[in-house]
Amino acid sequence: MEGCPRLVPSYEQLFENNRRWSAAKTKDDPQYFERLSAEQSPEYLYIGCSDSRVPANEIMGVEPGDVFVHRNVANLINNVDLNVMSVINYAVRQLSVKRIIVCGHYGCGGVRAAMQPKDLGILNPWLRNVRDVYRLHKAELDALQDAEARYARLVELNVTEQCISVIKTAAVQRSYVEKGFPTVHGWVFDMRTGLLRDLELDFPQLLRGVQEVYNLTDKDSIF
Repeated sequence: MEGCPRLVPSYEQLFENNRRWSAAKTKDDPQYFERLSAEQSPEYLYIGCSDSRVPANEIMGVEPGDVFVHRNVANLINNVDLNVMSVINYAVRQLSVKRIIVCGHYGCGGVRAAMQPKDLGILNPWLRNVRDVYRLHKAELDALQDAEARYARLVELNVTEQCISVIKTAAVQRSYVEKGFPTVHGWVFDMRTGLLRDLELDFPQLLRGVQEVYNLTDKDSIF
């Protein structure tokens, strides 16, 4: 009935759900798990927010094995975060992914929290990355009179800045010079419609700009 809260499965039900899923997959394709257990070779690295409403595989419409996934609060790429740096390094150098996607989402709690002048405890150093994005684009953001429009625009700008942080890494720069991939893309997911928006970032131009200061390729020019 409209307005009734959705029932969340019990802990025990999760295992029953898993058994049904496994049986359904095997029925449709008896070799499904045999192939899944083989070495992975995903085309994509997806770096997204930890928000439970934004499941990477589902919103992209892909199967297990198609996308290598990393998620954290506000989809941040911090160069001193060994977790995300290890994921990028492994995805690029071992898995040879062709595309890296940084995906934010409208309604992001981490971005909204970073906009508030509050002491957020342990979140302070983490969300300072988003506040730094605000500082870099303060004139544009403060010119937006509507608070929700400002919030949505910061989500988009945060994705763009995190894409730049991905491009700054040695693994991405060197792989692109040697192999011509990966390329880096910025997306935003809209939970109100279920649709993804490609920010259509100009990857070659971003890479060229990054190289002027962050060239880690041992070459004078990538282009």
